Amino acid sequence: MTGHLLTIEEYAALGGAGFTELVEGRLVTSPGSGRRHDVAVCLLAGQLERQLPRGLAFVVRNDLDLCLAPRGEPGFARRPDLLIVGRAATTRGDGLFRADEVLLVAEVVAPDSKRTDYQVKHDEYADAGIPHYWIVDIAEPVSLVACRAGPSGYRDAPAVTGTFTADVPFPVVLDLNALLG
Repeated sequence: MTGHLLTIEEYAALGGAGFTELVEGRLVTSPGSGRRHDVAVCLLAGQLERQLPRGLAFVVRNDLDLCLAPRGEPGFARRPDLLIVGRAATTRGDGLFRADEVLLVAEVVAPDSKRTDYQVKHDEYADAGIPHYWIVDIAEPVSLVACRAGPSGYRDAPAVTGTFTADVPFPVVLDLNALLG
């Protein structure tokens, strides 16, 4: 398969590619994120789980079809740290979530993913039409940048430290310092 660019269907047929993502048809390996990062993802999920409105669910590290390429063309799939989707999307059971099923994507920044999370994924998620993107940076002080879809990409709020409070896309209060365990 040397030089062959994968479609989203071919990527999905790999059946849980593990620590990989699909970028313009190229299978790329996601680097290991480390224990501190993984703990922060779990603690963020725990705080969110208690506050999610009925009808929404969180999913940790699942493949997401960004739907940025026509079917049959080289595709794009990411594996975000955390997704917020409608509960109905979790019962489909056919592998990849689709961008139009996602309300929010959250990425916890690892030392080797800073540029990817702040720039590359920021633009891809906006292009995919995902309404909300949170960038959680666990370098001290822990911060969260809430990005919200606008007419031409995301509008980024200033980074928040300490306690993050929002009414959109749902009411939530997060203790960011608690993400360090």
